[in-house]
Amino acid sequence: MAKKIRHIPVNVLPKGTSRGIMMLRKYFDGVPDNEQVRRPHRDHGYTFILQEKGITHIEIDFKTYRIQAPAIVYLHPSQVHRLIAFEKAELSTWIIEEENLHPAYLRGLNDLMPVSALALSEDKLSIFSQMVTLSYTLYTAIEDNLYHTTLKESINTLTAFITSLYQAQSSLTENPNRFNAIARAFRKELELRYKTVKRPALYADFLNISVSYLNECVKAATGQSLSSNIHQRVILEAKRLLYHSDKSVKEIANELGYDDYSYFIRLFVKVTGSKPLDFKLKNRG
Repeated sequence: MAKKIRHIPVNVLPKGTSRGIMMLRKYFDGVPDNEQVRRPHRDHGYTFILQEKGITHIEIDFKTYRIQAPAIVYLHPSQVHRLIAFEKAELSTWIIEEENLHPAYLRGLNDLMPVSALALSEDKLSIFSQMVTLSYTLYTAIEDNLYHTTLKESINTLTAFITSLYQAQSSLTENPNRFNAIARAFRKELELRYKTVKRPALYADFLNISVSYLNECVKAATGQSLSSNIHQRVILEAKRLLYHSDKSVKEIANELGYDDYSYFIRLFVKVTGSKPLDFKLKNRG
């Protein structure tokens, strides 16, 4: 049994990266030789993987994916993931920290989270590969303000292209309306506040609308009530901590804003169908 850790690791960008931007283009086959990517972790930035050839096996928030080229994968900084194995994989991957993203593109990425891998046509792959080649050339060039500024703009262009592809296949953008706009605004607030704010009425206050109207919008967009969305987000984080760390159930309840330990257990059972300790023990192997 692998040794458990107290906190879910956050992989920061290595030394030598271009001030909050990291890029890599490489061929991989077999099990990753880097322990930091094999273990469950979060990245300190927004992560993208362009699967140009071959297959990548990756686990993201308790689900294992087999990414077959050509495809793109986007990972939000909150998502826990680990690389499992490669099969003759040619990858381009890049991580960009929040301060380097244009605000509009940052909002778009946060609205998308979470998403699955997106299959690409050969035409889209060709466009992506050319864009990545330019960005990687800038990334490996001599470090100075000119190169960094141009690199940042190039990566932001890539981000905008990826966001538009995900939006094109998203049901929320097929029929844009006020309900969906409000639901996206709610999800943004929820991501920021789920540890400290549990009451639906407070989210309605943040958005300056009535709680009944917010509930109507969220239910129309997601198929679940406002309360259910809040509970699902909290329990997802609880599952991440139970699975990937050695914190006790009580410590996790406190971290997620529940002073009432028994209420947290009842909520976990209601959402998942099992007790937190049962979930933790089941997944220790």
